[in-house]
Amino acid sequence: MLTMFGLALAGLVWLGACERKENDGQKEIAIGAVMPLTGDAAKYGESAKNAIELALSELNTAGGIDGATVRVIYEDSEAVPQKGVSAFQKLVTLDHVPAVIGGIASSVTLAMAPIANRSEVVILSPTSSNPQITDAGDYVFRNCASDVFEGQVMAEAAHAKLGISTAAILRINNDYGVGIANVFRERFTAAGGKILAEEVFQQGDTNLRAQVTKLGALDPKPDAIYLVGHKELGQALKQCAELGVKAKFLSTVMFEDPEILQVAGAAAEGVIYSARAYDPESKDPAIQAFVKSYRARYESTPDIFAALAYDSMRILALAMKTGGTSAAGIKDALYKIKDFPGACGSTSFDDNGDVIQPAFLKTVRDGRFGWLEDE
Repeated sequence: MLTMFGLALAGLVWLGACERKENDGQKEIAIGAVMPLTGDAAKYGESAKNAIELALSELNTAGGIDGATVRVIYEDSEAVPQKGVSAFQKLVTLDHVPAVIGGIASSVTLAMAPIANRSEVVILSPTSSNPQITDAGDYVFRNCASDVFEGQVMAEAAHAKLGISTAAILRINNDYGVGIANVFRERFTAAGGKILAEEVFQQGDTNLRAQVTKLGALDPKPDAIYLVGHKELGQALKQCAELGVKAKFLSTVMFEDPEILQVAGAAAEGVIYSARAYDPESKDPAIQAFVKSYRARYESTPDIFAALAYDSMRILALAMKTGGTSAAGIKDALYKIKDFPGACGSTSFDDNGDVIQPAFLKTVRDGRFGWLEDE
């Protein structure tokens, strides 16, 4: 029985038209991965690493790259740009890898990008969404959508579909938070809405009462509060409920984190957020196969970080199969990928190395994540 990986390779229409490159007799191919394995964002790195290892196992069981086994060398960024740079430099100068999966955080990817272009080593980020990555260079790719797209989807839906005229922003203080908040603000005001205030918190903060109190004191009250962050959003919602701050709460794909629901409890009910095509309950055979394999291996349901990282590894493997294992060959092959069938739906890359994918709206209903359209 073919693995999901093998089925995906066989199903690509363009594969037969590509020249199949030989592996020059290599017995093992090493690539890198830079992600937070310790620190506040370690849970995201753990999900990504688990999924990469799953994809890697499937790949090597199916024969690797022209018979060569693929190995991933993991380096810890702690989601800190400087540490990500050091990790990337080690992979390039000591390990001589042609490609690196990562970073998980936009700030880390942006810090690594100049080195990637100078060294001509490919970066494929599963989750870095900052708009600046679009112009980060010829060797930088990502298989998650830019905040430009996600922020636009939510801003336009807020005004046209949800009837929201005024909003406030509560965001994390990093490149991700700045990027997506700027897009939401620009698109929301362009559509006729008004931003009444913007409050900022630091990554890992658990006490957001000062920021929440300021939002609660606004006069007039905003129709909605746009939440941008990571696991801190659970505390943000909980403290909004405790302090009596009432509004429609909107958020991003990062909201789909079970820990946020656990912390926020009933305060998360009704939150609306933008999301990727990934749905662990999907009837799509490719997604079902991924979720089943992940659950069997790790005894947990894969989150969006796992799904995107799984696709990253498989996409990179396909690029090596069709373009060869040099960095230039991988880069050129990535640009040619169209309609790759992955755990996060169909993936293609544009001329900037940005992914072309749809975005949707989801909500929390009865303590569970679900599609907004199902209401």
